[in-house]
Amino acid sequence: MKTLFIIIGTIAVVLAIAGVFLPLLPTTPFLLLASACYLRGSARLHRWLTHNRLLGPYIAAMESRAGMPRSAKLVALVLLWASLSYSIYLIQIDWVRIALALMGSGVSLYILLRIKTLTPQNRHRQCGR
Repeated sequence: MKTLFIIIGTIAVVLAIAGVFLPLLPTTPFLLLASACYLRGSARLHRWLTHNRLLGPYIAAMESRAGMPRSAKLVALVLLWASLSYSIYLIQIDWVRIALALMGSGVSLYILLRIKTLTPQNRHRQCGR
C-alpha cells in the first residue's frame, strides 16, 4: 500500500509542476494530494516535499489556508493569460474563444478575490516559518 501512495504522490508532483506552466491544470490540488500521499507512503519523500525550497512554502501556506504570495499570484496570472491569449489567437472557433476567455476570467477572479494574499509580514506568523 505504501508503494501505491508513493506512486500516486509522484504522479501528483509531476502534474503539479506541469500545472505551473499549463494554465487550466491546477497546481494546488496536486501538491496537496502529493503531500497527503507522501505522508502515508514515505516520511522521507514527505519531508523532501514540504522542505523543498520552491514547493514547501507554497504547501505550508495552502495547508494553513494562509494564502498565496503576491508574486505567485502575479506569475500565475501572467502565465494563465499568456497561454490563453495564444490559444485564443490560434483557435478559429468563436464559441471556443469565448469559453477560454470565460474560464480564464473565472480562474483570475478566483485567484484575485478568493485566495488571500500572503504578505511578508504575515507569512512567517501564519505559516509557522
